[in-house]
Amino acid sequence: MAESVIEVEDLSKCYRIGAKEESNKTFREVFVDAFRAPVRNFIRLRDLTKFEANPPHGTDGSIKVQNSDIIWALRDVFFEVKEGEVLGIIGRNGAGKSTLLKILSRITEPTAGDVRLYGRVSSLLEVGTGFHPELTGRENIFLNGAILGMRKGEIARKFDEIVSFAEIEKFLDTPVKRYSSGMYVRLAFAVAAHLEPEIMVVDEVLAVGDVQFQKKCLGKMQAVGKEGRTVLFVSHNMAAISRLCNRALLLEAGQCVSIGSVSDVIATYLRERNVSQLSCVDLRPAPRWDKNPERIITWISLHRGDGEETNHFLTGENMIVRIGFEAERPISAYCQVNFLNYLGDRVMVIQNEHTATSLNLSGKGYIECVLPDIRLLSGDYTIMVELGRLFPFKEWLDCIPEATRFQVDIGTYLGGLPGTAGIGHGTVAQKSLWKAHANGDYQV
Repeated sequence: MAESVIEVEDLSKCYRIGAKEESNKTFREVFVDAFRAPVRNFIRLRDLTKFEANPPHGTDGSIKVQNSDIIWALRDVFFEVKEGEVLGIIGRNGAGKSTLLKILSRITEPTAGDVRLYGRVSSLLEVGTGFHPELTGRENIFLNGAILGMRKGEIARKFDEIVSFAEIEKFLDTPVKRYSSGMYVRLAFAVAAHLEPEIMVVDEVLAVGDVQFQKKCLGKMQAVGKEGRTVLFVSHNMAAISRLCNRALLLEAGQCVSIGSVSDVIATYLRERNVSQLSCVDLRPAPRWDKNPERIITWISLHRGDGEETNHFLTGENMIVRIGFEAERPISAYCQVNFLNYLGDRVMVIQNEHTATSLNLSGKGYIECVLPDIRLLSGDYTIMVELGRLFPFKEWLDCIPEATRFQVDIGTYLGGLPGTAGIGHGTVAQKSLWKAHANGDYQV
């Protein structure tokens, strides 16, 4: 049985935020403050050395904030990671993910709680962490390796492999301050991944590299996990988390909300994001893709076959999609509705051209599309809407990447136990008939 290499118990981290900006004072106020300053400064100095390790909690479990200068980035976090596990850490911006990694990397100290690490830790929290800008790439490889606790001989054995992975052979003896951001991150990741630490900590740095480099990094991290080393990986890319990790941890407002299988934790995360949208969604202020010529799409709503407005459906139900528009001039239009799964992959695309249906838009109105017998598996889905002109030439006019979200529950559609087909079981709910033939051989 694999042993624990990371043990975190009741971990909390408290920060003091900046003071409020004060308005200009009159001469009288300045004069009075001169007499009050000694007492005020003494109280402030005393407070700066005090962090309440166990602040009072409300009835709902939330922390009662008594000092507006105090913020709890992490609160009572506990988990353990076994040797060889790849743990994905997900959550919204500000949930405490980076703070957790900084504590595990010994960059900052916790306010309360215990962290036990068994093995050398390699951290890649920011592009070029631990690099000296005046030193060359060659010198920084040896410097970074030494910081990680590696002997010179260990670094030398891996040197050629690091340089080859980073693809910086021509610039090896150039100071890294002259590197592009892409070269910087390639070298930083190559050093962190090849110097064989027992624990590898990686924050959302892969977003800096190009697509090919990201694939290369993910492949290397998969190899690291298979070698029996432990990886902690923070990312907003659910596809990367699903592909790389065998467990996941969800942080919300500094607290551990869920830890377990990747599919279950991602489902919990997306369920929290998918707020109820029973009313029509106003899309006029919604973010568009870059270079949208016009803003024609105004709202979207989802309905069951009987017209009831909802964003929760059962597999096999009818779905009605209504898209509002406002066209200043007549448009012979094409409309495309893309259905994206929790990974952001398109699982279904519908458009009026598929059925040779004409859409003539003018003034204010809405487009309606009926989907009989939706065949999606259980899960959370996002709708992306595109609208364009067909004549006199085909032209894309408006696109909203995240117009609305909805959930599907497969229920007993397939005839078996409820909910047996969901995340990780594909995209389409296809009914099937099964039978085992006990007697007789089938010759191929």
